Parts: sequence; C-alpha cells; structure tokens
Amino acid sequence: MESNYRQYWEDMPCYLSVHDREFRIVDGNRLFRSDFGDRIGEYCYQVYKGVEEVCPDCPVKLTFEDGHSHGSEQALTTRHGDRVSVMVHTTPIRDEAGEIVAVMEMHTDIGEIKRLQNLLEQSQRRLAQLFEEVPCYITVQGPDHVIQHANRKFRDTFGPAVGDYCYRVYKHREEQCLVCPSVKTLADGKTREHEEVMVSLDGEKFNMLVTTAPLRDADGKPEAVIKMSIDITQIRRLQSQLASIGLLVGSISHGIKGLLTGLDGGIYLVNSGFQKDNPQRVTKGWEMVQRNVDKIRSMVLDILYYAKDRDLTIADVDVGALVAEIRELMTRKAEDFDIRLDVQVAPDVGTIQGDQSAIRAALVNILENSLEACQVDRHKSGHWVRFRARRASPWMVFEIEDNGIGMDRETREKIFSLFFSSKGVKGTGLGLFISNKIVDKHGGTIAVTSEPGRGTRFLVRLPLEARPSTHPGTV
Repeated sequence: MESNYRQYWEDMPCYLSVHDREFRIVDGNRLFRSDFGDRIGEYCYQVYKGVEEVCPDCPVKLTFEDGHSHGSEQALTTRHGDRVSVMVHTTPIRDEAGEIVAVMEMHTDIGEIKRLQNLLEQSQRRLAQLFEEVPCYITVQGPDHVIQHANRKFRDTFGPAVGDYCYRVYKHREEQCLVCPSVKTLADGKTREHEEVMVSLDGEKFNMLVTTAPLRDADGKPEAVIKMSIDITQIRRLQSQLASIGLLVGSISHGIKGLLTGLDGGIYLVNSGFQKDNPQRVTKGWEMVQRNVDKIRSMVLDILYYAKDRDLTIADVDVGALVAEIRELMTRKAEDFDIRLDVQVAPDVGTIQGDQSAIRAALVNILENSLEACQVDRHKSGHWVRFRARRASPWMVFEIEDNGIGMDRETREKIFSLFFSSKGVKGTGLGLFISNKIVDKHGGTIAVTSEPGRGTRFLVRLPLEARPSTHPGTV
C-alpha cells in the first residue's frame, strides 16, 4: 500500500515538496525534480525563487507557526529559467504526538489561467478606453432610469450624470418622458433609433440621433440599456433653411388664402362703391383692403425674418402709440377667445430707438402665444392676459403675463427653438423663434418664467438707445 501512495505522490500533475523547519526541501515528486532538479536538502527559497532569505508571508512558515493550511499565489523560476505562475497550498505533517515535523507544499500551475486573465484584463481596458473615448455620447441605465455609467464626452457636456435619472440629465425634466424608447428596449430586447432634443448642463440644445440597445444578463434577458447619441445639430441647421420653407408655406397657406379672400371682398366693395357713387361703401371696402394688407405684411415679415436677414429701420418709436396699436390688434382675438386683455402703459414710457414694425411683430407673437395658452387651458373658469410697458433706464420693459396652461422646464428651454410648437399641427413654431431673434438683434433679452397649470410670464427688455447685438444693423 505504501508503494501505491508513493506512486500517487510521484505522478501528481503539480509540484509537490516537503519542507523541514529550516525551510530545507526534504522530498519532491517527479515533476518537481524535472523542472527544478534533484535539489533535495537545499533551501526552498533558493530552489524556487533564487533568493537568499525566506520569502515575505511564506505559507510554509505560517503553517509551522499556527498549524493551519495556507495558500497564496506565487511566481517560481525553474532551472531552465522559465517563470511559472502557481497557486500554493500548504499542509502540516505531524508525528504521532501531534507535533508538526514538516510541511507539504503543493504548487499548481496556473500559467494558462493567468494568461487568459491578462487577456481579459487587456480586453476590459480596451473596452473601457473605447467607452471613454468614443466620439459620441454614451450612457448605461437600468430599469429604474438611473444612469449607471457615462463616458467622458457625456460627462463633459451633461455633467456628472452617474446616479441621477436619465430624463433629468438629458432633458431637465422632473418626470419620466411620456414616450421612452429605453423602456421599450428593456421590455422586448429590440434595438431602437429615434431623434430627440437634449439640453446640456449649460442649457445648450442638441439635436441627437439616439440608439438604444439591450444589455443582457446570463439568461439572455435585458437588464440594462446602453444609449448612444450622435450630435446632428449642425446637420439639422443646414437642412432647416430648405426644409422649413416648405413647412412654412404649407402651414400658412390657408391663412394667406383667407387674407386674399378678404382682399377680394374689399376690392369688390371699393369698385362697386365707385360705380354706384357710394362713398360709405368705398370707405368700408378700403378699410377691409388696408386691414388685410397689414395682416399680409405681418405674415410676410415673419417669413423674411426667418428666411433672410434684412436691414433694421432704426427710428424713434413712440411706445405708448405702439402699445395702443397692438391693443387694438389683439382685443378682437382676446374677445373671440373670451379672454380678458389688460393693457397698462406707464405715463413716462416715452420713446425708444428701434425698428417699430419688428418690435410690434415680436410683441404680437408673444401675446398670441399667451392667448393661445389660455385658450387650450380647460382647468380654469376665467382667463386673462396682462400686457404692461414701463421705462427702467437703460431699458424699456414689456411684460406679458397669462394664467394659461403654463410650461414645464423642458418646454421653457425649447420655446425659442426653430419650429418648436407646443400647439402641435396648429402652430408653425416660428412666432417665438422670430420674437427672440428680433429682440436679440435689438440688443435686448427675453426672460421666461412659467409653471405648469399656473401660467407664464415673458419679460422683454429692449435698450432705450439702438445697440444691435449679434449682427449690427440687421434682423
């Protein structure tokens, strides 16, 4: 039986050695002798490591001290100069009295495991570097919508997003988006592509082409979503000049048709008044012609403000007269919507320098937006819009406030974007964009405060003296 055990000892596919208390090797199996030579009686640290003192945290020493088995990972050097990575395991050998007289040390070659481990670490480093350096925005988020990982480009643009909700980071929303492709991807495991507008940490808007793809667990079930976003803002800007003209023409065609019909009616009254020598009929017809020409002029100016910059016509503008003109223009529409229009002008408003027709267009667009915000609000019994003008040197301040439907943060950040409309197919999305452009060209600002369900307040500030900002002398 003893010979059988010796055969087992010799044929074990690992290095086996026995050490005494002086750390000398007193026995070794065949594989040990093959790779390290017949070095029985020499110190183990010389044989295995080629050093002249006991190795730190030597498992043989620890076993002699406490009588327990110990393990560690070591690198050995064979007699041929090859380095071998091994997993070490020690076992005490006791005499009949239970005293430890020697320690058996087993070294299992884990070289292939280490090679695969190194390859895995290299792959992980490459993947991490790719994730960090890829020139698009990447996040990983779980079913709870919390961002788990974000690459460098994303963090630089949207801030330290990890641990925050995706809709708060991407869009500054306080609730989940109504249509969320990530939710659908988690539900069915399908990759999706869509386009959306995101807002950076600094408030800059980006048009993004977004792809959502599932990350699966060991059972193949989606457990997270990787969201990859490519900035296509410049592409959209290049496309807008051509594509938006077609959209604009289609959206206002019915309005133009109505205005032309009104012109035809006015011309008919003028002509028939002359034929019948009826001055009252001529006057009524001419008023219709003037009214519709003014509306056409306003509509065409909106198109021109968007389609091509034009020279500002700078002159002294009587603010009181301008507000009175706007009040007369907007009163009828407010009455049609059953909305109370309250107009107040401070007695000392005086004049400002600017383009009167452009300023009027900007204020009318904002007022129309407020009236329509009240019109779509079904939760209040009465609605009002306040329009105030006051002088606050060096500014002329116009305040337009309503108690309409209001806006959340996401909508507030988009209202001055080209063709963004909260009215769906009923709006072109040009009005507030043009208003902001006109005010900016005059060197002024528009501030917006709003809360869903409670209304909106626009604060327009125009300089008392002309000082165009971005492109002097043009709109």
